[in-house]
Amino acid sequence: MFSVISNSWPLLLGMLLLMLGNGIQSTLLGVRGGQAGFGTFEMSLVMSAYFAGFLVASRLTPGMIRRVGHVRVFAALGSLISAVLILYPTVQNPYAWMAGRMVIGFCFCGVYVTAESWLNDAATNETRGQALSVYMIVQTLGIIIAQAIVLVPDASGFLLFVIPSVLVSIAFAPILLSISPTPAFETTKPMSLPDLFHNSPLGCVGMFLLGGVFSAQFGMSAVYASSAGLTLAQLSMFVASFYVGAMVLQYPLGWLSDRMDRRRLIAIIALVGGVASIVAALNGAYFYALIGAAFIIGGCSNPLYSMLIAHSNDFLEAEDMPSASAGLLFINGLGAIAGPIITGWLMGVAGPQGFFLFLAALMLVLGGYGVYRMTQRPGLSADETGSFPALSPGVSPVAVEAAQDYAIEEAIEHANEQDALRLEQEGAAVAN
Repeated sequence: MFSVISNSWPLLLGMLLLMLGNGIQSTLLGVRGGQAGFGTFEMSLVMSAYFAGFLVASRLTPGMIRRVGHVRVFAALGSLISAVLILYPTVQNPYAWMAGRMVIGFCFCGVYVTAESWLNDAATNETRGQALSVYMIVQTLGIIIAQAIVLVPDASGFLLFVIPSVLVSIAFAPILLSISPTPAFETTKPMSLPDLFHNSPLGCVGMFLLGGVFSAQFGMSAVYASSAGLTLAQLSMFVASFYVGAMVLQYPLGWLSDRMDRRRLIAIIALVGGVASIVAALNGAYFYALIGAAFIIGGCSNPLYSMLIAHSNDFLEAEDMPSASAGLLFINGLGAIAGPIITGWLMGVAGPQGFFLFLAALMLVLGGYGVYRMTQRPGLSADETGSFPALSPGVSPVAVEAAQDYAIEEAIEHANEQDALRLEQEGAAVAN
C-alpha cells in the first residue's frame, strides 16, 4: 500500500482536495437553500440535477478524452467547476442552481473518469486492488473533512463558496504537473437490460434502489438537517456520520461477504439499514439517535454497492463482467436521479422525517427482495464466489471496470491454484 501511495500521491492529493470541494458545496447548498427560502421540492430538483449530469458525463467523457486528450479535458472541466462554485451565491434562484448542479455533476464525473484512468494505468495487476482501496479511502476522507470546513466561516457569506472553488483550482496543480497522459481507452458497451436482469435480478433491483439511497444521503441529508432545525455544527456531524460509517464498515462487511452467501448478507445489511432509518424517523428530536442512525445507514448502504456488483459477477462469465457492470452503473444512475426528487416530495408531505422514511422504504424493499431471491435460486458456496475490492457509489465507470479487471485476475489465479492443488492430489494418489 505504501508503494501505491508513493507512486500516486499527486493524484491522491488532488482527489482529496477535489472531494473537499465537492463535499463542501453539496452540504452548503442544503444550508443556503433553506436560508434563501427555497422549498424542499425545489431543493430536491437542485440535488437531483447533479446525478443527471453525472450520468450523462459517464457516457460522453470517454469520447471527449479520445478527441482532445486527458489533460485538456481535466483542465477544462476543473475550470468549469470553479466557475460554477463562485456563481452560486450571485444567483439566488433554484433553477439556476439546478443548472449549476447539473454542470458540476457532469464535470466531476468527467474528472473522475480522467483521474481513475490515470490511477488504473499506473497500477499493476498486483497493486490494482490496493490502489482502488486507497482511492476509496481518500474520497471518503475528503467528504468527511469537508463537513468540518463548513463550520469555520459564516455560512451566510460568500467565503464558503470561495473556499471550495479555490480547493478545486489547487487540486489540479499536483496532478497536471506530475502525470503524463495515458493512452486512449474504450468504454464497455452495457449488456442489454433484459439479459442483465435475467442473469442477476437482485443485482438490478438492488442497484436501482441503492442509487436512490445514496443520492438521498449525498444530496438531501443537509436539506433534512436544515429543515429539522439542526444547528450548523449538528448538521456537519450528521452529514459526516454517513461517511464515517461507510469508511469504518466497508472492509469488515466486504471481508464477510467473501465468506458466506452474499444474498443472505445483502438482505441482513439492507434490513438493518431499514430498521435504523425507522428508528431515526421516530426519534428525530434526539440528536445522538440521528448520529447513530446515520452511521449505521451509511455503513450499510455503501458496502452494499460493492456486494451487489460482486453478487452479479458470481453468476456471470468473466468476459461478460465488464458489460454487466456498465449496465448496473446505468441502472444505479437512474435510481440516483429519482432519489432526491422523491425524497423532496415525501418531505413536503410528511415533514423532515420523510427523508428517513424514504431511506427505510428502499432499504426494507431491498432486504425483502434479497430474502425472496434466496427462495428462487440455489446459492453459491464461498469457494465458488469471487472477490471484489470495495467501491464507493460515487466512482465513475473507469474505477468499476478496473475493479472488474481485478476480480477477473483474482478468479483466474484462484482457478489456477485449485487446478494445481487437484493435480498434486491426483499425483499423490497415483504414487500411493
